[in-house]
This record gives sequence, structure tokens and C-alpha cells, in this order.
Amino acid sequence: MRLTPEQASIIKKTVAEIFGADAEVRLFGSRLDNQAKGGDIDLLIELPRPCQDRVARELRLSARLELRLGEQPIDILVVDPEVHQNPVHERALTTGQVL
Repeated sequence: MRLTPEQASIIKKTVAEIFGADAEVRLFGSRLDNQAKGGDIDLLIELPRPCQDRVARELRLSARLELRLGEQPIDILVVDPEVHQNPVHERALTTGQVL
């Protein structure tokens, strides 16, 4: 995984601030490949309950992570029981690594 322990900690804490302590965070995509270079940070946030204002929270999370991690591309997917999952969600859930 190409995140430092400090970056992983910042991500987990920031997700908990916005989505709650029961939110599970998974890193997926190119940052899981230790041999690769560059790439954005792909995050899947899995929630056990429906999320009010999901898009607003995603934007808030993105902004806070940019402030805390520095400018870098971050893609965020949020899944709760009401979200219809598409192949990207399924891939992230099956291949992603829980932070």
C-alpha cells in the first residue's frame, strides 16, 4: 500500500469526523500496488446505515483531506444500504484494503 501510516491515520480520523466512527474506509486502485508510481487515492467509505446529505459529506471529506494531506487527486465513493452498487463499488469492496 502506497500510503504512509500518518496518511492512513489522517484519512481514518477525517472519515470518522464526517461520517461517524462506524464508517469503514477502504483504499483501492493503483495505490495498493507497491510497484506503481503516482496515481490518485481511491477511497470507498462503507456505512452500515443510510447517509443523509451523502454528496455534501463527500465534498466536505474531499476538502478536508486536501487540506490535511496536501493537493493530490482523491476519489471518494460512499456506499450505504440505500446505494445501488455498480461494478466500481463491487470491485472496491472486494479488492480494497481496510485502513
